[in-house]
Amino acid sequence: MSCGPAAAVAARTPRITFVEPLQRYIMTYTAFSTRGPRIALALSKDLFHWNRLGLATFGPYQGIEFDDVDDKDASLFPVAIHNPSGHPELAILHRPLFPGTRPEETACQPTSRKVDLDRESIWISYCPMALESRELSRLGKFFSHHRLAAPVSPWERLKIGGGTPPVLTRYGWLIIYHGVKEMEQPRKNEHQLCYSAGVMILSKEHPQVIDYRSVEPVLTPELPQECSGTVANVVFPTGIDRSDDLGSPDRFDVYYGMADKRIGAARLDLPNVLPLGGVADPPEAKV
Repeated sequence: MSCGPAAAVAARTPRITFVEPLQRYIMTYTAFSTRGPRIALALSKDLFHWNRLGLATFGPYQGIEFDDVDDKDASLFPVAIHNPSGHPELAILHRPLFPGTRPEETACQPTSRKVDLDRESIWISYCPMALESRELSRLGKFFSHHRLAAPVSPWERLKIGGGTPPVLTRYGWLIIYHGVKEMEQPRKNEHQLCYSAGVMILSKEHPQVIDYRSVEPVLTPELPQECSGTVANVVFPTGIDRSDDLGSPDRFDVYYGMADKRIGAARLDLPNVLPLGGVADPPEAKV
């Protein structure tokens, strides 16, 4: 599995969710083509045999044609989620890469800059598919788009994107997402950007609402394997596993890419009370 921002391969950053209404595993991954990176899907009953479903397709939103925009960092919810109209549908988190929103591009802008909320955000979209179906050849289009989260903290100044698939906890839907900033003291001949990971809690009933978001990252490149590799200074979360089998529903193992060269694992324990001061992504956000 290749994780991170740089490797030019045919497919990468796979994320797998067991979608309960379908009783199937669905993999989201980044597929590369002459048009650029797009979100692709695959279906499995047993995790060993996979059926490609093709590229995810999206309906337009207020003049934004998502199908014409590079898109990455996608993950699915494991259960049917009520869309803004109240209908249960398959929901996906994704991060369209509009021109001008890549870290290499935003790094050229002033330190204090106004975030383009329609172009620099993680989005949530919904697919009105027949969730009771057991024979699937492909999924329908995703509609009902909702802007979820934009960069608000210094550690994610240049870009944010998805990470681990959503997992339901007693606080709501937990995701570990990634953010990018410039290195404060970059080393000679090394990557000038730093990829870290933070925590976001989405409302259980209405996941398009953020209930908690960490002000500081929970995982930053510190180990030698994270600071030096194919792409230096990168931790990039893509997998999560709850320790239900050990009787610890508040304990999670998070799997992440280490400098685009190795796979690391970290433990996350939910606190008894969420820390104070978590930001909730104000719409006028500046970083």
